[in-house]
Amino acid sequence: DPASHLLAEVLTCQPDTPSLDLSITLDEEQLFWFDFPGSHWTPQLPHLPPWPAGLETPPDILQEVQLCQELRKSLSQALSGFLPESRGIPVVSIFPVLPPFLGEPNTLVCLVENIFPPALDITWTLSGVPVTRGVTHSPYTPTSDLTFRRYSQIPIVPAVGDVHACVVTTQGDNATVVAYWVPPDTALDEGLDTALAGAAMALGIVLALLGVTLAMVARR
Repeated sequence: DPASHLLAEVLTCQPDTPSLDLSITLDEEQLFWFDFPGSHWTPQLPHLPPWPAGLETPPDILQEVQLCQELRKSLSQALSGFLPESRGIPVVSIFPVLPPFLGEPNTLVCLVENIFPPALDITWTLSGVPVTRGVTHSPYTPTSDLTFRRYSQIPIVPAVGDVHACVVTTQGDNATVVAYWVPPDTALDEGLDTALAGAAMALGIVLALLGVTLAMVARR
């Protein structure tokens, strides 16, 4: 059977920031997102062709936005006090793009999953000091379980003693989740490798002597 794929278009309107979000995904990978301030489609990947000019134009999207906002207001008024507000607990992971080595430029990625609603702030600190230079954020990407994910990146040059932190704060309740990353100590790694190599060599010598002894006993 041919493999099945999921093409999804998700429009979000909410009282939080961003108030509007529109994404098109294929198998949960974002293809395009609509830049509402600039009123144009933006490809998420550089090699994608531009959005067709006659397909779902900004006036068409404006009509969908107006319908979404009207539904949100009417449903909020009708269901207020009857249904609890749904909120997800963000799951945060942090990792380098390349294998980390002290003194070599790299990039840290902070991946935030299980986002709902899509309204949170991602900030970075280095040893407790806020860092903003070079920080980039991706748009929110909807997933098949009706949550969102988002990631942030920051350029780094790993050094001994650095403690990088990705701080995720949800809007509304100001709940905070923090993930940390510390550069590996290459000196300890080299020492461990040397110790393991020495232990392996010693074990090899012992096994060789044991083999010789057993061979002599068997001959006798």
